[in-house]
Amino acid sequence: MIANTEQKRLIKTARITGLWYLMMAITGILGFMVYHSQIFVSGNPEQTLTNLVELESTARIRLLLEFGIVISQALTAVWFFKLFKDNYEWEAWTLGIWGMVNALAIMISAISIASAIGIANSEISAMEDKVLLIQVFQNIISNAWGIGSLFFGLWLFPMGFIVIKSKCMPIWLGRIIIMGGIGYLISTVIHYAGIDFSFNSFLTLPATIGEFWMIGYLLIFGIRPSYKLAKQNENK
Repeated sequence: MIANTEQKRLIKTARITGLWYLMMAITGILGFMVYHSQIFVSGNPEQTLTNLVELESTARIRLLLEFGIVISQALTAVWFFKLFKDNYEWEAWTLGIWGMVNALAIMISAISIASAIGIANSEISAMEDKVLLIQVFQNIISNAWGIGSLFFGLWLFPMGFIVIKSKCMPIWLGRIIIMGGIGYLISTVIHYAGIDFSFNSFLTLPATIGEFWMIGYLLIFGIRPSYKLAKQNENK
């Protein structure tokens, strides 16, 4: 009876984790992949400034979605820690802390978006000054996400390691997640090393597959009953 109660608690925690993870995915897709390009035009701060003024409501939706990413990323990290802390404390702390670093990186982007909106709609009369400031904030947004990819990759390592070690989910899920983490690290280094590699974006594909698989598994199945047994056998 106690074992069944504990398993139900773990499944509930896993599904809440999956909900936060799903929220992060939705806000990320809408914010970064849908709305971002409508406002921030790469290499064209003049057009970006025009968009920030003429499409201010769209820009603010973009900002609110960035808030959503920050909040859901932080809560996903916290709930992953809660899910795994009893049996894999060190790994859970690593997963939670590195997940929080992701949230901080995206928060820098959110601060820059808010600042860009404020500058664009301010009383500053010199257009050249506005364009220069918008360009600075645009670069900060881009690099917050770009350099933040280091930790987008790193937090996948303890996640995948726990899955493989505990067998709480399919082992290949854990392996693909770790491959995705490696892909993020390599992709980021290649990009900032200035290396022209046309297939660089494909390096993060395993991470995308693994993270959506993780979301689906958490929401549908939660966590395997063998999770506790795997840890008990490990301690014998």
